[in-house]
Amino acid sequence: MSINYKAKQSSNVTRASDRIPASLGKKSGVTRTSGRILASGRIPTLLPCRAGLRRPSGAWWCFGGVPAVFRRYSGGVPAIQPRRRRAKMYMAYGWPQVIAASNGVRSSDAGGIVDDRIIYLKIINRLLLLVTPTHLQLWSCSQHKVRIGKYVRDGDSVQREGENLQAIWSPDTKTIAVLTSSAFFHIYKVQFSGKRLLIGGKQPSGLFLANISLVITEKAPFLEKSWPTSNFVCDNKSILIGLSNGHLQLVTWNAEFSSYFEVCSHACSPNSLDATFHSLANISSGRNRNACIPLSVPNSTGKFAIMQLELSLPLRLLVVLNSHGQVTVCSVSKKGLKQTDSIKAEWWLNTDDVMCASIASEQQILAVGCSRGVVELYDLADSTSFLRTVSLYDWGYSMEDTGPVTCINWTPDNYAFAVGWKFRGLAVWSVSGCRLMCTIRQTGVISAQSPMVKTNQEVRSEPLMGGTALLHWDEYGYKLYAVEESSSDKILAFSFGKYCLNRGLSGTTYIRQILYGEDRVLIVQSDDNDELKILHLNLPVSYISQNWPVLHVVASKDGMYLAVAGLHGLILYDLRHKRWRFFGDVTQEQKIECKGLLWMGKIIILCNFIDSSNTYELLFFPRYHLDQSSLLCRKPLLGKPIIMDVFQDYILITYRPFDVHIFHVKVSGELSPTSTPYLQLSTVRELSIMTAKSHPASMRFIPDLTIGGKLKDSLSSSNILGHQPSRCLILRTNGELSLLDLDDGHEQVLTNSVELFWVTCGHSEEKENLIEEVSWLDYGHRGMQVWYPSPGADPFKQEDFFQLDPELEFDREVYPLGLLPNAGIIVGVSQRMSFTAGTEFPCYEPCPQAQTILHCLLRHLLQRDKSEEALRLAYLSAEKRHFSHCLEWLLFTVFDAEISRQSSNKIHMSASTKSSSCSLLEKTCELIKNFPEYLDVVVSVARKTDGRHWADLFTAAGRSTELFEECFQRRWYRTAACYILVIAKLEGPAVSQYCALRLLQATLDESLYELAGELVQFLLRSGREYESSTSEADKSPRFLGYFLFGSSSRRQSNDWKSTSFKEPSAHVASVRNILEHHASFLMSGKELSKLVAFVKGTQFDLVDFLQRERLGCAHLDSFASGLELIGQKLQMGTLQSRLDAEFLLAHMCSVKFKEWIVILATLLRRMEVLFDLFRHDPRLWKAYSTTLQSHPAFDEYLDLLDLLEEKLASVRDVDENQS
Repeated sequence: MSINYKAKQSSNVTRASDRIPASLGKKSGVTRTSGRILASGRIPTLLPCRAGLRRPSGAWWCFGGVPAVFRRYSGGVPAIQPRRRRAKMYMAYGWPQVIAASNGVRSSDAGGIVDDRIIYLKIINRLLLLVTPTHLQLWSCSQHKVRIGKYVRDGDSVQREGENLQAIWSPDTKTIAVLTSSAFFHIYKVQFSGKRLLIGGKQPSGLFLANISLVITEKAPFLEKSWPTSNFVCDNKSILIGLSNGHLQLVTWNAEFSSYFEVCSHACSPNSLDATFHSLANISSGRNRNACIPLSVPNSTGKFAIMQLELSLPLRLLVVLNSHGQVTVCSVSKKGLKQTDSIKAEWWLNTDDVMCASIASEQQILAVGCSRGVVELYDLADSTSFLRTVSLYDWGYSMEDTGPVTCINWTPDNYAFAVGWKFRGLAVWSVSGCRLMCTIRQTGVISAQSPMVKTNQEVRSEPLMGGTALLHWDEYGYKLYAVEESSSDKILAFSFGKYCLNRGLSGTTYIRQILYGEDRVLIVQSDDNDELKILHLNLPVSYISQNWPVLHVVASKDGMYLAVAGLHGLILYDLRHKRWRFFGDVTQEQKIECKGLLWMGKIIILCNFIDSSNTYELLFFPRYHLDQSSLLCRKPLLGKPIIMDVFQDYILITYRPFDVHIFHVKVSGELSPTSTPYLQLSTVRELSIMTAKSHPASMRFIPDLTIGGKLKDSLSSSNILGHQPSRCLILRTNGELSLLDLDDGHEQVLTNSVELFWVTCGHSEEKENLIEEVSWLDYGHRGMQVWYPSPGADPFKQEDFFQLDPELEFDREVYPLGLLPNAGIIVGVSQRMSFTAGTEFPCYEPCPQAQTILHCLLRHLLQRDKSEEALRLAYLSAEKRHFSHCLEWLLFTVFDAEISRQSSNKIHMSASTKSSSCSLLEKTCELIKNFPEYLDVVVSVARKTDGRHWADLFTAAGRSTELFEECFQRRWYRTAACYILVIAKLEGPAVSQYCALRLLQATLDESLYELAGELVQFLLRSGREYESSTSEADKSPRFLGYFLFGSSSRRQSNDWKSTSFKEPSAHVASVRNILEHHASFLMSGKELSKLVAFVKGTQFDLVDFLQRERLGCAHLDSFASGLELIGQKLQMGTLQSRLDAEFLLAHMCSVKFKEWIVILATLLRRMEVLFDLFRHDPRLWKAYSTTLQSHPAFDEYLDLLDLLEEKLASVRDVDENQS
């Protein structure tokens, strides 16, 4: 049976019915935390960026550019790209957890020694071992972090044999080797009781599920000159130790020591040496030093102390780091470390500041941390050639802030690595150099605060403020454990979510961008306002407690259903109705060990591993019922599949080494609980491809774009659905992307160094699919690349083509997740930190980001002469927030490409090329003319380009005067102002003066005084230049931006002072007449606030105007009427009105305009100004006091009158006494 329950909404907690075995026939309650939004992001505006078209030797066009992730390299430009699989992204979320190492361990147990710093940390098979100077602890590292065993050394042992110094854990978890400070070698055995750890409740005191016992104590034969100075590395039979004399010591797991030995190098012939150094010289020309140096003569590691060893058994490589900062890469026998004579040095890295090293066996990459605080990556598959450098320099942090690198640890799948620094913090990076997480609080892009100047609150809020001593990922990559350098008695556990990318056996999500953690799913959702948010969906406790952790998450094609698989079983989630669906029978659930998931319409396809027979099978379940009784089909597989994909009714399965099987699925009957559907699976194609290339990591069907020479958009949907796909994309483990023809097995290489790719054509059911014209996108160290089918009957035919397109890039801390087809954007995610006063550490929040590709799509359609399709696509996007910016960058890139072609072909430009280029520009303008943003877009593009090329732009866009007139008629005066400078350049200063005068009058009528002031400045300057036969328009168009948006600082009217309105030039007289007429209009209506804004905006000479208009428009009929009218106009209750009155009062005082001074001073209650006037004019005082007393409307000023009366009386008494 299948149990389906619906979540009930509440304020914070959602309750739902639980699942139980079918035999019980009852339901019990379970509480599930409802999803909550933690972060949000908006679609940003586009930044100006450009990059050329990159078209590799394939049959598809690719538009992209160099990403900001690697715009600068600390060590130079890499010459060779890395070997890698498809990258998997990691993003931190939530608050760090704290695990106390001293919890439950009494200092008295260790003889009073309280040094509990952690010297060793290792995770194997869901178990965490930590070793301190006095004790060992074993923890459960699964869903619940519980200590299951410990061993505490007594005080006598510590005093006699010394503290624990180094440790190593055997791969089978049964043995622990520890070296003490007095050169004693301890061998511990770990025995598990077999008792299952109880979930829930409190464990009985003293009950441990593992027992750690000391079985061997052996005095190590180390001399003073050969003391151990490195960490330990091991295989199943031996342990290897680095010594202070540069030698290596081999020890068995029974504490049996052999003689120490040196690492010798292979010898090379002189010819091979010359060739090798010649090759290295070519590499070093890009980075000023050799990446590595081959060992040409017998050499050894015996000069310097060995500080670190790093062993990769899959690659059979041993990395030796000495105290001089040099790194040696050695080969190891396939029989392991015990064959010491087979450990040979192969390469020296040409470095002298390396502090630590770590090998990514899957990616075949060596990461070395330097004393400069940077991490350098080397390709082990290409003789340790240099790849790239990653650092925090671009975020404003130098080596003085972070210190040298102390530790590097790769994720279990080797797609990312964590870096810890000695002074401060840790960070997580992708292989391509995208910063995924950082604990250091960002204080600025240019500079960062030093750790010494941090306040106590900031120190408390930042994890690992004292530096990082140890790092280790758990076996699933969900937790990163870190030990602080200055406080190494506790462990910080950071939670991480992984990107739900197609990983071989699981499908790709297009509508939903998904991250998943150990017990939850993080969903990126877009609301009606185009805001992206992260929704946390916690899995039901009843499922995750028995099947921890989450291993697979796949969304259906419409994005409305999620399939989630843990260690066993499968559950489904309905996003629309918020319902979970389980297997009703728990025994059926436990028999399923999911290795991959695919959605095919309403059917979920599960790749199941049968442990008893070590075989694999496909299970087909309907979406509406999870039970063996509803199983549609069971298909045994020939072996272990490495890749699965589905498109419409076809399934692709690939086995090693490269055997491809394609099946067709036919469902008879309706998929509903009331019917009995029947699924038939038939093999339609089998290929066995022999190749020496790397193994495929991912394969995706490519829908056929041509049938009978016609593009798919000319065919009916029924024909497309019934056509079997004959091509697929292949991403190999070395990052090579190619196109495979399933008919003849021919493979065509497209590009390399690819981490991710998304096939978009034919994979969306959205009605408003804005990316239907895109075939696929890929992401790598070069950035995001968009691929389109070639024009013509054969879309796979390579044609010569060149054009310029803006690069699709994210910040170096934003990693792309996928696409939103209905919005035409690429979605990425970055890390944010939120700080709360009540918590010790910040909360890490994944924050979605977005980048539009609409301008790329529109340009592609216009190039293919598909103007109607481009217009339809643009209409679908017209309501999007980023639409106007897309149109602007569409026109900008087309026009800029035209300029670039003219410059490059200035001498040998053919007429046909020029006509084609102009045609594309004209088609772009015709497209944008259909939208009201056209006028803004054209002039904005003009502002971004050189004025020398404006003629070409406005030849296609329309005459500048006509566009100005259209803006003027629509009253879009700010946009019209932008055209003034263009008109001056193209039509001449006389026409621009006429347009500017018209616009000046209109802006004054609309009270747009700041814009009017800019027009005045332009008119005065351009008028003088016109008279001297020079044009400011020949210079850079940067003034246009200043002219449009104004200046933030207050400018002095030097232009007015230079002319003083006394020059007989016509342009000055015209401007003067317009301004004086408007000032008279405002003064006549006593619109004083507008008058002040007018004077400030245009720098109009108010003093000269008042002197001339004393008996004109500025004249007041009477004091009483003037006081009442001006008081009503100014509205003295607001601060701005009082400031305006003060401004006017100052100007009235400068021209000694007594009528206005008395009124404004009264309104402002400026008693000192009134006192100065009335003290020497008793008649004026008498008239003033009589007027205020005789009008009831002025009763509010009687208190002011009393104060003035009192002050004037006192002055009169003083004068009488003196006389």
